[in-house]
Amino acid sequence: MTVIRLLAASVSSFALAATAQAQDVQAQTADTSSTATSSAAQSEAENSDDIVVTGFRASLEASIATKRNANAIIDSVSAEDVGKFPNNNVAEALTLVPGVTVDRQFGQGEKVSILGTDPALNRTLLNGQTVASADWFILDSPGRTFNYALLAPQLVGRVDIYKSPEPRIDEGSIGGTVNVVTRKPLDLKPFTVAASVGYQYNDRSKKGDVQGAALLSWHNEAGTIGIIGSFQRARDQLRRDGLETYGTITANFWNGANDAHTSSLVQGANPAPGVIGTGNCTGACATTLTANPGAKSPNAFGTSYFEQDRERLTYSAGIQVKPVDELTIGFDWLKIDATYNNLNQSMYAFQGNTWNSAGALSGIEVRDGIVTQVTMKNALSVLDAQYRVAEMHSNTYHGGAKWDGGSWDLNVEGGFSKADGGTKRQVFLEFLNRADYTVDLSGAPGSPGSLSYTGNVQGNPAAFTTDPGWGGNMVDKPTSDKERYGQVDLGFNFDGAIKRLAFGYKYRKHTAAQNYAGVTIAGVAASASMFDPSQVRDNYLSGFSGVNDQMTGRFHISGPSMVNYINGGTWLPAGTPFPTPSPFAAPEFAAGNWQIDETINAAYGQVDFDAGWLRGNFGVRYVKTGTDSAGFVCTSGTPCNAPSNWVWQKTNRSYENVLPSLNLIADLKKDLVLRFAAAQVIARPNYADLTNFFWLSDQILSGEGGNPDLKPYRSDNFNASIEYYFAPRAIVSGEIFYKHISDYILKKSAPEQYFNLSQGHVTTYQISRPYNVSSANVKGFAVAYQQSLPFGLGILANYTYSDAKGQNGTDLPYNSRHQVSLSPFFERGPIALRTTYTWRSKYFTGIDRGDQMYVRATANVDASATYNFTKNIGLTLSGMNLTDSQYYAYANTPSLPRGVYKSGRKYLATINVNY
Repeated sequence: MTVIRLLAASVSSFALAATAQAQDVQAQTADTSSTATSSAAQSEAENSDDIVVTGFRASLEASIATKRNANAIIDSVSAEDVGKFPNNNVAEALTLVPGVTVDRQFGQGEKVSILGTDPALNRTLLNGQTVASADWFILDSPGRTFNYALLAPQLVGRVDIYKSPEPRIDEGSIGGTVNVVTRKPLDLKPFTVAASVGYQYNDRSKKGDVQGAALLSWHNEAGTIGIIGSFQRARDQLRRDGLETYGTITANFWNGANDAHTSSLVQGANPAPGVIGTGNCTGACATTLTANPGAKSPNAFGTSYFEQDRERLTYSAGIQVKPVDELTIGFDWLKIDATYNNLNQSMYAFQGNTWNSAGALSGIEVRDGIVTQVTMKNALSVLDAQYRVAEMHSNTYHGGAKWDGGSWDLNVEGGFSKADGGTKRQVFLEFLNRADYTVDLSGAPGSPGSLSYTGNVQGNPAAFTTDPGWGGNMVDKPTSDKERYGQVDLGFNFDGAIKRLAFGYKYRKHTAAQNYAGVTIAGVAASASMFDPSQVRDNYLSGFSGVNDQMTGRFHISGPSMVNYINGGTWLPAGTPFPTPSPFAAPEFAAGNWQIDETINAAYGQVDFDAGWLRGNFGVRYVKTGTDSAGFVCTSGTPCNAPSNWVWQKTNRSYENVLPSLNLIADLKKDLVLRFAAAQVIARPNYADLTNFFWLSDQILSGEGGNPDLKPYRSDNFNASIEYYFAPRAIVSGEIFYKHISDYILKKSAPEQYFNLSQGHVTTYQISRPYNVSSANVKGFAVAYQQSLPFGLGILANYTYSDAKGQNGTDLPYNSRHQVSLSPFFERGPIALRTTYTWRSKYFTGIDRGDQMYVRATANVDASATYNFTKNIGLTLSGMNLTDSQYYAYANTPSLPRGVYKSGRKYLATINVNY
């Protein structure tokens, strides 16, 4: 109720101030309201010989005008015409906004964080509405994040980032709401044609692809009917090189601490579990091992070779009709077809494998509680090859009609958005090898690690063969996401200090689901040499410090060759039918089948006011949410390996929220604007977190699962900013923010008992599940500077500090304490040049297998150069990720790398035609 009392007091203060000062500010009001629209004309008069307001300058000027005139705290990114975004997708263009950070796990921006909050706590809307999407990565489950890599920048007219809410805008965001505004035919010239064709090249994969986009818009001279259509094709054949580990173990793993583990202090290479002896680990090895039972070590370590062919086809169409001046009717359609087929080949030493490597330890070094080096004798190493067919298809239909009668208006909208995607089929073969090797992490993080074999194991495909007992699996993991919605808004406009009174109602029905099925591939006795092996390219692991020739000279196999062999079925015994993936082939498959149905009813009332020097809005949004969470549940204590062991169980929850908000904007002087905002907001739990889903690792006795009893995040948000428009197309601003979040959701590990298929009896696992863990706080500030300078120069710069802490000072996901963005540009005559530098400090990403996961600080540099041959035709050369930045994820400490990757630089040459 704190925010409600604050809003009431603020509204009372506004009423008194408006009455006392309304007459004194009339002249200033007129002057201030015209500033944004007159700045361009004023600039032309003052600098007509030096500056032509096109391209970057026009786009940035539009962004400033949108920010200045807004009745909330927002930032805006505009595109003056098709293709003016200097980035590969919309997410990367948003890095120019203070407080916005981007995660680039696969080389390009896919997840956006606003003001220190998890991407799942922000919302992305298309023209104010939800767009269904699906993630392609097999380890991702449907959530509330939006994959920006799906959105073609050519569709975009403007992107508004609301850092403070208004009652009329959909709830569900704590950090901020991104609204992508697309182009409308009646807003463009009577006939508009825009097209581009380009060629993109990746210097790591050494592959290139043709890109293209086209937009056509027309409306009649009377402006009563208009149509628009666009098409875009983007393709990227990427390769991601990396060093990977899989979970962590403690050193007492090798010392018989668990009766499931084979002791290293034993006689012989493959002793029985629990037998203590002298074995390979003697002398200094035994002394170090015994003295450091809790020292952390990777469970496995090796190299990753990831290839992916990404292709996105985007279609859009729209029509607008104005039969009379007061009525506008519109319909929009957006279709996305994207493929993300990928092949991952991880070659690693499995020094933490329970039954194969625990008795093979012959040397160990420990520093600061970290096992920095282990040497193994006749120990297991593995090649995991996973070919995945991954797709995403989305269709969105939206229609609406608005009657604007001057003193009142009525808006009616409705639509449907549906997406399906995920991994349609994974074919996985595991090839085993026994050898002597050393894993060395002593140079981390500067040198993430090395793997050295006795003999040329990593370059010898014949040395790796499948185990006929368990050779791999086939897995299907498709997902779906859809939403139906309808809304009505009624507004009344007035001439006094109260400018507008609006009411509205919205209904949303959202369904997210995941299917998960698999089957074991058994009976395969195959060598990796059967699948067209070849040595990796000579630039493999380039840019990685500390790697050796064995690692950079490893082999890889052909994914299609492996898939054709499995699909051919020649490995099956005669007369055996081809296996079909089943949800009940393993507990993790059955538990991975779930569906979330969410019904939302929302109503709002909003008042917009303008008393000359003081303007803004206040109001309240009421929301009722009903959630049905359904999925398979198995009784613990049973093997859970048959359909009869599982029951489809549904959990129902409902809750109501009253969400007041206030935005105050004070035009202190002609060019000085002060803003303050206060609001109560919510963010709903991720869909996957609300499920009964779980998975288990029988060997290291850990796992993860969902929690259907989660409550939504609730937050009291306070924001304030000051903006000084000290020159045409120039601004310096500062903002502060504070968010007190209740019922924050974080993962915690707790003991749970399940049947262990490997051991044949019930054992205790440490299971990580999401819980509402009390409160969290996010606070910080941001400063920004933007100016068009003489001689065609200009600059954008910002810095954000964000301190985000949960219960007992725990870090919050995806918050970087420091963030910097710098973008100088030059634009004069036919030439336009721009460079963008972004940097963010380390950030926490979550808990994986009991470990606290982080990503080290990263920097990224993009650049573009354009030459306009005519006012309609131009050539643009772009370079993205020019520093070939390293994505360094680690567990608990940088000395324990979890995944260190490089995805290469991208170069793009594009010819743009605009008419």
